[in-house]
Amino acid sequence: MTDLNIQYDVDLTQKNTLALQCVASHYVQIQQISQIALAVEYAKQHHLNWVILSGGSNFLLPEKIHALVLDMAILGEEILTQDQDSVVVKAYAGQNWHQFVLDCCAKGYHGLENLALIPGKVGASPIQNIGAYGVEVGEFIQQIWAYDTAQQQDVIFDAADCQFAYRDSIFKQNAGRYVIYAVSFKLLKQAKLKINYADVAQRMGDEQTPEKLLQTIIAIRSEKLPQPSQYPNAGSFFKNPLISTQQFEQLQQKFPNMPHYPQSNGMQKIAAGWLIEQAGWKGKQLGKVGMFARQALVLVNYADASLSDVQNTYQQVQHDVQQQFAILLEPEPVLLNALGQVVSHHTCHQI
Repeated sequence: MTDLNIQYDVDLTQKNTLALQCVASHYVQIQQISQIALAVEYAKQHHLNWVILSGGSNFLLPEKIHALVLDMAILGEEILTQDQDSVVVKAYAGQNWHQFVLDCCAKGYHGLENLALIPGKVGASPIQNIGAYGVEVGEFIQQIWAYDTAQQQDVIFDAADCQFAYRDSIFKQNAGRYVIYAVSFKLLKQAKLKINYADVAQRMGDEQTPEKLLQTIIAIRSEKLPQPSQYPNAGSFFKNPLISTQQFEQLQQKFPNMPHYPQSNGMQKIAAGWLIEQAGWKGKQLGKVGMFARQALVLVNYADASLSDVQNTYQQVQHDVQQQFAILLEPEPVLLNALGQVVSHHTCHQI
């Protein structure tokens, strides 16, 4: 039987990209698929909730968590099928996402270039349906392998079953139920570049190759987004809000330069970073936490901030944007309480 190395009172400060001070009562690193069921059973026997950690790039953690933290560290990649046009690559949950994107491009497997430099691991990518510069990962996912903690069995999801939407999926809607341990991606051998964003197209110039696109995305993100090792952050902190065309037209009369992106469902996607900047928060700091000077959408922990420090800042940003635009920004990171449960951002501060 595979053994579990359960650790106690483990400091998670360096295991979440916002570097929030947090201690977990129980912690285990998952290096083999067989350990997942054992870890869940251990949690149940000890009356603990479980938290699935996959790079820690999308969590808001309290100072103490009384729960079992499963740190996903299963490594490996394999080609499942390929033909002259495409290849299906299976990657395990512990693989670093950015390195996976680099490796695929280097091997001539294309489609993920726009998603370069997003922090986290492969196993986390479907949960939020990560996206950037006109591409969402769900477009390329073929299947997902996971352990269903409710049914106590392994399950395989086809992409159509994942309910992918903007920063959403069945895995996010059922937080903690499915422990993803592998994802397969159907990638192209002949790249179809997506360069819809003006700053991307401008930098690409005449060299329309996937390698050039990859380097362009990396360059843009490096300039705009701070590396967590230098300025702890969780990437884009707020979702780009979706509003009705009617509401957009009313706002456009007052703010004619408002960036917007028409959606297939008739809604309008508004640039959250622009809203935050207009509300005066670009480069502004409240205590230990602020919105980054080069990209207003990024919330930064400048000095050993706690969860309450982060909440005080992002709630003030929400308030100011709502006062000016009548739009409530929704945070992207998942908020956990002291028992490791996912809770709403609208929940009372004392969680």
